[in-house]
Amino acid sequence: MNMLTNHIEAANEVRPRRSPLIRNGSIAIVALLLAGGAWKFTHQAPAQAAPPPANVTVATPLARDVRGWDDYVGRFAPSKTVKVRPRVSGQVVGVHFKDGDVVHQGQLLFTIDPRPFAAALAEARANAASARSTLALAQSDLARANRLVGDEAVSAGEIDSLKARVQAGQAAVAAADARVREKALDMEWTKVRAPITGRISDRRVDPGNQVAGGEGTTGSLLTTINALDPIYFSFDGSEALFLKAQRARAAGEKASPVEIQLQDESGYRWKGQLDFTDNGLDPHSGTIRGRAVLRNPDYFLTPGMFGNMRLATGGVHRALLVPDAAVQTDQARKTLLVVGKDGKVVAKPVELGPVVDGLRVIRSGIEPTDKVVISGTQMALPGMPVQPHDGRIAPDAQDPAAPPAAAPAAAEATFAR
Repeated sequence: MNMLTNHIEAANEVRPRRSPLIRNGSIAIVALLLAGGAWKFTHQAPAQAAPPPANVTVATPLARDVRGWDDYVGRFAPSKTVKVRPRVSGQVVGVHFKDGDVVHQGQLLFTIDPRPFAAALAEARANAASARSTLALAQSDLARANRLVGDEAVSAGEIDSLKARVQAGQAAVAAADARVREKALDMEWTKVRAPITGRISDRRVDPGNQVAGGEGTTGSLLTTINALDPIYFSFDGSEALFLKAQRARAAGEKASPVEIQLQDESGYRWKGQLDFTDNGLDPHSGTIRGRAVLRNPDYFLTPGMFGNMRLATGGVHRALLVPDAAVQTDQARKTLLVVGKDGKVVAKPVELGPVVDGLRVIRSGIEPTDKVVISGTQMALPGMPVQPHDGRIAPDAQDPAAPPAAAPAAAEATFAR
C-alpha cells in the first residue's frame, strides 16, 4: 500500500506543469478575438444612401382652338360625261383632234361625208320652192274669185274650193320648210362637235369607216369626253358619321368644307365643298353616298384616282394639347404622368383625340393647371418623388416651303385660323 502511494506521487512529480506565461497568452488571444468581434459589430459600414429624385421637365397643357375633321376614302369622278355618237349615218372622212386632248364645247371632232346630205338638202329646198309656187297660184285664183263675188259670177262653192286650195298650199309650204330644216340639220350633223368642255378619250373610229347614226345608244360610239373642271369626289360614309354631320347641321353650322390628300402627297392641298348626299342609306352596308366638288383648272385630278378626304365637323372648339411622346400606354388605357403638389408622380388615365402639329389633343382626364411630364418620362414612375423643372409646350415648327406633315389615319384636327 505504501509502495502504491509512493509510485503515484512519483508520477505526479514527473508530469510537467504549465507555465504562467502560457496561461496568460491564451487569455490574451481570447480577449483579442472578443474585442475584434465587438469592434466589427459596433463599426459596421453604413447603409447605401437613397438616389436623388429624378429630374423631369413639366408644363401645363397648351390650350388652343382646333377644328375637328372626319376621314373618308373615295374616288374622283367627272362632273359630266358624254359619249359622243353620230346623229347621221355615213362615212367618216376626218378626225380633228388628238387622243387625250382638252377640247372645248363646239370644237369640231369628226366629219362625216356631207355630199349625200347636201344633195338631200338641195332637193328639200327645191320642193319647198315648188310648194310656194303652188300656194302663190292658189292665192291668185282666190283673189280673182273674190273680185267676181259682187257680180255673182262665181258661186260660193267655188270660193270655198279656192280657199281650201290656198290652205293646202300653205300647209305644203310649211311641210316643205320643215323638210328643209331637217335636211339642214342632217347636213350640220355631218360635223360632229364637242358637246362639252373637257378631256377627250381616244378615237374609236378612224377615217374611212362607216358609222351608224341614231338616237340614244343606237349610234356608233366615236369617243368619250369627261368634264374635269370642276371635278367630283365621291365617297361612302358610315351611319355614325352621317348622324354626326346631321346634328352639326341642325345646330346651325355652315356648309362643311372638305380637304383631299392624294396617295403620294403629305398634306391636304385640294380644297372643295360638300355639295350632295344621297337620299337614303344603303340597307346592306349601312353607308350613305356623298359627293364633294373641287376646282381643277389645270386638269391634274383625273377620274378614278383615289384620295383621302377629311370633312370639317363639330366646328371650332377649345382643346388641351400635350406632346404626343408624353402619352404612356398602360395595358389597354392611355395615361399621362402628372406631378402633384407633393412632388410625386401620378398617372392619370386620359381620352385621346387627334394629333395637331405633333401635339395630341386630350379630350378628357387632365385639367388646364396640371403639371404634365413632357421630358424624362422614362425615369418617372407613379408614386416616386421627382425634381420638376418648368418647360413649355409648343406646336412643331412648320417650314413654309415644305409640304404640311401628314395627318393620322384616325379622326383629325387642325388649329383654327
